[in-house]
Amino acid sequence: MGSMSFSEKPLMNGGITVLETAELHHAPTTLIETNAGDYPPISNFQDVKYISIAESSKLWAIAGPIAFNILCNYGINSFTNIFVGHIGDVELSAVAISLSVIANFSFGFLLGMASALETLCGQAFGAGQVDMLGVYMQRSWIILLVTCFFLMPLYLYATPILKLLGQEDDIAELAGKFTIQTIPQMFSLAINFPTQKFLQAQSKVGVLAWLGFVALFIHTGVLYLFIKVFGWGTSGAAAAYDLSAWGIAFAQVVYVVGWCKDGWKGLSWLAFKDLWAFVKLSIASAVMLCLEIWYFMTIIVLTGHLENPIIAVGSLSICMNVNGWEGMLFIGINAAISVRVSNELGSGHPRAAKYSVIVTVIESLLIGIFFAALILITKDHFAIIFTDSVEMQKAVSRLAFLLGITMILNSVQPVISGVAVGGGWQALVAYINLFSYYIIGLPLGFLLGYKTELRVEGIWIGMICGTLLQTLILLYIIYKTNWNSEVSLSAIFHPLLIQ
Repeated sequence: MGSMSFSEKPLMNGGITVLETAELHHAPTTLIETNAGDYPPISNFQDVKYISIAESSKLWAIAGPIAFNILCNYGINSFTNIFVGHIGDVELSAVAISLSVIANFSFGFLLGMASALETLCGQAFGAGQVDMLGVYMQRSWIILLVTCFFLMPLYLYATPILKLLGQEDDIAELAGKFTIQTIPQMFSLAINFPTQKFLQAQSKVGVLAWLGFVALFIHTGVLYLFIKVFGWGTSGAAAAYDLSAWGIAFAQVVYVVGWCKDGWKGLSWLAFKDLWAFVKLSIASAVMLCLEIWYFMTIIVLTGHLENPIIAVGSLSICMNVNGWEGMLFIGINAAISVRVSNELGSGHPRAAKYSVIVTVIESLLIGIFFAALILITKDHFAIIFTDSVEMQKAVSRLAFLLGITMILNSVQPVISGVAVGGGWQALVAYINLFSYYIIGLPLGFLLGYKTELRVEGIWIGMICGTLLQTLILLYIIYKTNWNSEVSLSAIFHPLLIQ
């Protein structure tokens, strides 16, 4: 018998063989578009090309809208700071600290808790258990709403906490007042995040992009009305922040109830069953994410205690701001690969899960290299966007090489974390993060920054070493992963939580 072309190889689905007989010189649309079964093994370059095209299409159809939605949410925070900045310097500092310290902490923790749904909903959808998606979402609503009550003391006692961290009294008191006024926004996240993950698992992400865009547009108008017209100051900014947050959450729920009849079957008492198993996965997800968020927040704290902290913190903040904008794109890719892996594992497609990971890692690495090269080419100039200080621009230029390395690492690391979420490996990754970041990276950064002449560069080099170690460990784990075993585990995993 002659060798079979890629598009002629059998696709397996539930033991049924489906033969695709398209010729190679035609576009293999049956292979790319079908959900009938897993990919056959790769045997030539044409196979690689077709899988790359198929997986890229699926990845960016999910990642693009999610990244746009995240950029819009980032814009809501930015516009809030911009409007408050025109009230006064104290108001700007207070609101910026409230949003970057208190709100960012609760945001990261609640997002991490909700990330458990990326595993559960993604695998359930892939396995055809669509009815369970609504139950999982309701369980996550319950767990996150309870979590918000545990986070409330952080909001109620924000003023003494900020004073303890060394903030001036007038800034800490105004920040504390603003933080208390934004408690409703925190509770909105308990509805927003699970609903968002519910939609992501089904690749219904276009509506998230549109809702994010509309919310940003309306939020800007409400800010102008409350601050410029009514003159409500920071209280007006807090009110606009709360209204926009609940508007997004309410709109998402309306869409789910009105247009997602497959996954939403109404409120169910099943949402209250077996909450502990759900809580354990949610906490593991939250710890995994928060260990990463806190790690990169620590570098600013350490830098603030160096000599000439204004230049050190300022130059580092500019670099982190640039890195943050690139990070918005990779957060979208992180969510997309999580959906792809969980869907394919739930569908019983080990090769599709494996190939989606390989394609996404390579594409993300190429994007990271592109941005790093762009930074190195413009290293003496891009800081002009943020500052007129020549001294600050020179300090940023010296850090550009480390920024480039960080951007390359941060292009791969979120993808691997997304794979971990899709596969349900959150607890394992949390331990790896703890070891790599806080036992290796942070102490090394402290030593290089404070015990050598490297200063801020030393702190950053130490942190990069921690990130590099974490990335290498996770890459090795993915390389050694038996995807057939992961499919079997996903089949066992869901009945345990459904019962």
